[in-house]
Amino acid sequence: MDELKQTAAIATSGLKAQTERLRTIAQNMANADSMAERQGEDPYRRRVVTFKSVMDREVGAEMVRTGRVREDMSAFTRKYDPSHPGADAEGYVLAPNVNPMVEMMDMREAQRSYEANLNVITATREMTRNTLELLRS
Repeated sequence: MDELKQTAAIATSGLKAQTERLRTIAQNMANADSMAERQGEDPYRRRVVTFKSVMDREVGAEMVRTGRVREDMSAFTRKYDPSHPGADAEGYVLAPNVNPMVEMMDMREAQRSYEANLNVITATREMTRNTLELLRS
């Protein structure tokens, strides 16, 4: 495989990995207010995407892939809401361990990585097009 195709394939694997990361962040944001429904149950637990490097023999280069989506085991927060069905005897209910500020920062980082990979693909296509034009003239 030529180097331009190899470069595009590597960037495409980065796009796919960042897409999965953005999907997980969106899931975390959507469930940021998902409290425990009954006393003793846990609320939504934040999820984090892991990445791994995998050698692709067809392409001849290492690609990025998403690994396991693991749960963030940090502590839940407690909110005072004695009318909630999941409230304990003191009136507190467990809230998800999702911090919207952390999710926004993670989303910005994923978005920038996605854009960087997209720029690599665009530059690769432009170089290929310019090379073909040079060969035709």
